Amino acid sequence: MSSRNGNDHQNNDMEDLMIENMSIASASASEVAHQSRVRAIRVRRKMRFLTAMAAIGGFLFGYDTGVISGAMLPLHRTFNLTAWQEEVVVSSTVLSAFVASLCGGSLNRAFGRRISILFAAAVFTFGSLVLAVAWGYLSLVAGRIVVGIGIGVASLTTPIYLAEVAAPEMRGRLVTINALLVTMGQFIAGMVDGIFDEYFPDEGWRYMLGLAAVPSMIMFFGFMFLPESPRWLAMNGFTKEALHALNTMRDSDEVAYSEFEEILDDLPSNDSDENEENEQGHANEDYGSIQKSKLCGEPSEHHFLSQVSAMLSDAPTRRALCLGCGLMALQQLSGINTVMYYAASIYEMSEFDEMTSVWLSGFTALAQVIGVAFSIYFVERLGRRQLVLTSLAFVTLCLLGLGASFYLARTHSGPITKTLGKCGNQKALVWSGVTTFTYDCAHYDGCGFCGTICTEGNMTGPTDPDVCAPTDEWLYDAAPNPFGWYSVFFMVAYLLAFGIGMGGMPWTINSEIYPLRYRSVAVSFSTATNWIGNLIVSATFLSISSPGALTAYGAFWLYGIIALSGFCWLFVSLPETKGLSLEEIGRLFRRSDDEYTEVDSVEESNLIAKASKAPTLMPMH
Repeated sequence: MSSRNGNDHQNNDMEDLMIENMSIASASASEVAHQSRVRAIRVRRKMRFLTAMAAIGGFLFGYDTGVISGAMLPLHRTFNLTAWQEEVVVSSTVLSAFVASLCGGSLNRAFGRRISILFAAAVFTFGSLVLAVAWGYLSLVAGRIVVGIGIGVASLTTPIYLAEVAAPEMRGRLVTINALLVTMGQFIAGMVDGIFDEYFPDEGWRYMLGLAAVPSMIMFFGFMFLPESPRWLAMNGFTKEALHALNTMRDSDEVAYSEFEEILDDLPSNDSDENEENEQGHANEDYGSIQKSKLCGEPSEHHFLSQVSAMLSDAPTRRALCLGCGLMALQQLSGINTVMYYAASIYEMSEFDEMTSVWLSGFTALAQVIGVAFSIYFVERLGRRQLVLTSLAFVTLCLLGLGASFYLARTHSGPITKTLGKCGNQKALVWSGVTTFTYDCAHYDGCGFCGTICTEGNMTGPTDPDVCAPTDEWLYDAAPNPFGWYSVFFMVAYLLAFGIGMGGMPWTINSEIYPLRYRSVAVSFSTATNWIGNLIVSATFLSISSPGALTAYGAFWLYGIIALSGFCWLFVSLPETKGLSLEEIGRLFRRSDDEYTEVDSVEESNLIAKASKAPTLMPMH
């Protein structure tokens, strides 16, 4: 009996012990799950803050693009600018941004993404303050050049930074958010233009241009608390700092370490040897001290020209570069910044008054915001390729429609039966040059009309007052246009279609298709291509859209033909990169004759299948 009681007692003890162990295990599992949730929340907060700060660079880009559209009209009044001077004011920023984006690749490579963004923010702030106190045409151009340097470096660096810190499943959304901030900047600039032009018509442009210093200062101080890109750190031998940075931006140590190993594996052998040497050389120094020594003038280990030569000698990178630069050129040459820089001027061409034109240009920019927001939702669902091709198809139709609205405005304006002085003929390239419609007369400098008579004059009236009958109204610089709202419709539709794909996808694709060792230089080339295309379009639009060149409708039809040609090229050349890591994307550009022995054909086929069965790239040697 006692033996039985003893066994029962022992069994009870064992059951109690098992229950206790299970409770401990359950508590331990619960604690681990709690810590995982806390870490995930912390990572999400950090990524939101990081994305917001980096995307301010896109906002600055967009704000400058949009604000100059509305500011050009009061600037023209204040400084009595000629058409050529207006183009210089606009294009000076674009030219300096082009040069800065070329030099920015070396800046990124030598000092890192974070230092480059801090530099861009500081320069942009200074330039905005110069514009706010500009006292003449030359100081205006000087301020625009300084602002362009900041924009050029920021537009190059922020997409790279976001792409390098983001997890593969959210990279497309984060980089496209940068593009969304570009369009938000354009819209807010339009609203700012409208408010200051209405309530401060004489000096409001100073506030329009100077307010850009506020977000640039926010970006500067925000980046003081953000880490360097882990991929840049690994490439430069700071492997401990790189792994630490990844650990703070991933949900688990396992995910961070797996990605860290993939980054190191993607570095070529010579870079890996160099990283080991750097790691040994940096053993007694921290990352901050190395950065200080670089900023004090220590020469970069990688000369820019040697980097360019090595990049162009690498066939996969060369193919990626052709695609990336082509995308950037197409984004600009399909006319986006004619609409953004000269939106108010285009509406004036459609015979709206100045105040209406400024407000319309502001609200028109909202269409592109909606389009880019749509692309953020669908970029990881439909993929980059489908968004780009859909966007280009509708952009082509809208540009053709926009050109048609100006053509109808001319041919359906009132007839001119009599011309006096110089107003009868003008030099023309794509039409007769004979003043046939009131539209022709209104767009001839120094001419106006009353009734059906076109004669010389100015804003106050005809040179010869006896020409016009007392009942006829004198109109100068404008003609009745029943198709003005057609132009508004196609402008809005164009920006919506552009935002869906061509607004953000070129930046997203360029931030992810280049191998790490060439990424800074390659993105600087593609960004410079974007800016040179921007420069060509912004510096020539007013000239080629004049009656003596292609006319307004001819200019938009030209952009439409370019967009259609780009659609045909990308249909056979653009792969899908959705869902792939940055290292996997680089392998999509390899060919069997490239002698990459570490990647066999089976792996390449698997990568292409993983990329949603994207079509094979056409060879670009």
